[in-house]
Amino acid sequence: MSLKRNPSRTVVNFSAGPSALPYEVLETAQKELVDFDGTGSSVMELSHRSSTFSKIITRAENSVKELLNVPDNYKILFLQGGGNGQFAAVPLNLINRKPSRSADYIVTGYWSDRAAYEAQKYGNVNFVIPKMDKFTRIPPVEEWKLDPEASYVFICDNETIHGVEFHDDISSVIGDVPLVADCSSNLFSRPIDISKYGLVFAGAQKNFGPAGVTVVIVREDLLNCQLKECPTIFDYKIQAGNNSLFQTPPTYGIYICGLVFEWLKKHGGIESIGKVNQMKADLVYETIDNSNGFYTSPVEPKVRSRVTIPFRICQDGKPNEKLEAEFISEGAKNHNLRELKGHRSVGGIRAAIFNALSYEEVQSLVDYMIQFQAKHQSQ
Repeated sequence: MSLKRNPSRTVVNFSAGPSALPYEVLETAQKELVDFDGTGSSVMELSHRSSTFSKIITRAENSVKELLNVPDNYKILFLQGGGNGQFAAVPLNLINRKPSRSADYIVTGYWSDRAAYEAQKYGNVNFVIPKMDKFTRIPPVEEWKLDPEASYVFICDNETIHGVEFHDDISSVIGDVPLVADCSSNLFSRPIDISKYGLVFAGAQKNFGPAGVTVVIVREDLLNCQLKECPTIFDYKIQAGNNSLFQTPPTYGIYICGLVFEWLKKHGGIESIGKVNQMKADLVYETIDNSNGFYTSPVEPKVRSRVTIPFRICQDGKPNEKLEAEFISEGAKNHNLRELKGHRSVGGIRAAIFNALSYEEVQSLVDYMIQFQAKHQSQ
C-alpha cells in the first residue's frame, strides 16, 4: 500500500463521511464518466438490467468475497438506506428468529444507541451493558448481561462519533447467538473474520465508496425469519434472490465501490491497508500522548479507534473551546486540513483517517499539531 500523498490533491479531507476517496479512483471515474467501456454511455445511464451493469455488480461482489475472504454460505447485498436503514432492516429480518422476539444490544456510543432505539419498534431489546454517562470505554465482559435466547447480538464495531472500537473477538463470549455488526466506519480498513458474524453491514461513504451504497454480508441461514411487516425493499431473502436488483440499485455508487475494491487489491489488499491504518493511528495517538496534556484523548487506550480519532485541546486540565476553534480554523485556512471539527454532540476535534488518506497526509496533521502546541505553550 502506497504511503505517499498524491501531489494532485491539495486538500486533506478528514471528514467522517462522506469521506475522501482514493485519487486514482476519481481519475478513473473521470475518464470513464461519459463513455464507459466503449458503450457510448455513462454508468449512470446504463440499465441495471443490462449485461454491462451485470458485469459491474458481479465484479464488485467477487471483489468483496476476495478482499474479506467471505465464506460461501454468505450472501453479499448492495442496498440503499445507509446505516439507519439497516437499524430497522436488522430487527425486521432477524428479531423473529427466536420465540422471545428479543435481541441483545451492546450500546457503546451514539450509533449503537440509535440502532437499539429503532429495534425497540419491532421487538424486545436487552441492554447488555449498564448505561454510561460518557461513551469512552467498553465494560469488561464480566459486566455483560447476555440473553442466551436472544435472536442476535448487535454491536457497532467502531463508533464514529465517540471513537470507541472493538478490538477483541467477542464471538466466543456470545456463544451460538448470531453476532450482528455495524461496521460502517471500519469495514475494509483491517482484516475481519466474517465467519464469526451472522451479519455485517456498512455504509460505503467511509472506506470504500460514495454515499448511497450499503453493503450487507449475511449468513444464508438467517434469511428465513423476517417479520411479516418487513418491507420488501428491506427483505434480505428477496434482495439475495434478486442479486440486489429487486429495485433499481445505486448503480453509479456500486461502480465506484468496484473501483475502490480494485484499488485495494492493487495496493496489497486488506492486510496491507490494515497495517497502514494502524501506523496512521499510532502516529496521531503518540502525538496526543506525548503532548503533556495539551492534547487529550477521551477514550480508554485499549478501545481507541484506529480510524476515527476524537481529541481535545486542554489548558489547566480542562478543554479549551476557544483554542479548539482556532486549531480548526487555522488548520483549514493555512494548512488545507479540512473537516476537523468534532461531532456537534461531543464537540472538540475529530480526525477521520480512513483508507484514502495516506500516511503522509496524516503526518501533515501531526506536524500541525506539534506546531500549534509549541505556539500556544510558549505564550
